[in-house]
Amino acid sequence: MKALTWQGTENVSVEEVPDPRIEHPNDAIIKVTSTAICGSDLHLYKILGPYLHPGDVLGHETMGIVEEVGPDAGDLKVGDRVVVPFNISCGHCWMCSRGLFAQCETTQVTKYGKGASLFGYTDMYGAVPGGQAEYLRVPQAQFGPVKVPEGVSDERYLYVSDVLPTAWQAFAFADVSEGQTLAVFGLGPIGQMTARIAKNAGVRVIGIDRVPERLDLAQSWGFEVIDLDEVDDVASAVLDLTQGRGADGTVDAVGMESHGNPVAEKAISAAGLLPDKVAKPVIDRLAIDRLEALTTAIKSVRRGGTVSVSGVYGGEVDPMPLMEMFDRGITMRLGQCHVKRWTDDIAKVLEQDADVLGTESLATHRLPLSEAPGAYSMFQKKQDGCIKVVLKP
Repeated sequence: MKALTWQGTENVSVEEVPDPRIEHPNDAIIKVTSTAICGSDLHLYKILGPYLHPGDVLGHETMGIVEEVGPDAGDLKVGDRVVVPFNISCGHCWMCSRGLFAQCETTQVTKYGKGASLFGYTDMYGAVPGGQAEYLRVPQAQFGPVKVPEGVSDERYLYVSDVLPTAWQAFAFADVSEGQTLAVFGLGPIGQMTARIAKNAGVRVIGIDRVPERLDLAQSWGFEVIDLDEVDDVASAVLDLTQGRGADGTVDAVGMESHGNPVAEKAISAAGLLPDKVAKPVIDRLAIDRLEALTTAIKSVRRGGTVSVSGVYGGEVDPMPLMEMFDRGITMRLGQCHVKRWTDDIAKVLEQDADVLGTESLATHRLPLSEAPGAYSMFQKKQDGCIKVVLKP
């Protein structure tokens, strides 16, 4: 089959690779009908190369048709249309029984001290081949895949793989309610969907970014926006819009992304170019992150408010404004998304006749799998108004 493979720093290519096969009784094989490029994939494209190997298949936002099932794949049947959560969880271990699916003890990668395995996301998360391919092997198929109704487009449900549940969790963790204010830092796909979910719940949204297309899209949905390039102090701008008090909750949907910070950009690039034995401890233990978004989210929340972090971070010695966090009594909630914890609630919204969250119009680019390498470059550089790319194998 054809698949998008990692070949080196900022070097991906579509290659012929062996077809996946049933390896365990609870596996399934799906024929991929749609797969998307995630902002987290850009970390692999440039930063996390030391944990990848040439030929690794990328991608963790995938849906398709079940082609084959193992004997222990539950009620999954050949011909079922499914969307596949990006994290692989069993549904029955101690963690899963408590809704902590991103920490599944059955698929935890204990060698690297990490949580549940992820599709297409380095040795640190299990080295499981990803879904930017014609076919995908789905482990733990008795629990993971979410069945999708017929008669609607792929893009109504594709983002249940990652974007929607991550945004749903980001909103839930921010602990805001109807009539309150949520400030969303980063208006990429996760930030856009977090804002739409908040609006659907009757929450006032302030969106913060510097990319014109993202700001325009947010404004078209009726959100107030702050252009990072138009203000000297973002936290002060948020306070000015909230009677000097701050937002009731804030969401950091940026993470380690280094755009707009030349120093962090150079540090992250340098870490990605080090020999693997040197780079791995640097990436895993040291500070390689851009913290402006997180720090500003902390400074923009009101006293007693909540900061929700959905952006991915990599370092362990990053400085935090602990005195201010303590004095202001804020709460922080963060972590990898527990996808299956939120899918039932999300499905109720997606089943409505109207596309309430605009999932079918989120993608700005729909391309064949063969054009994935150029799409990665375009998405990373934010060219051509690119906000979200959907690939069709």
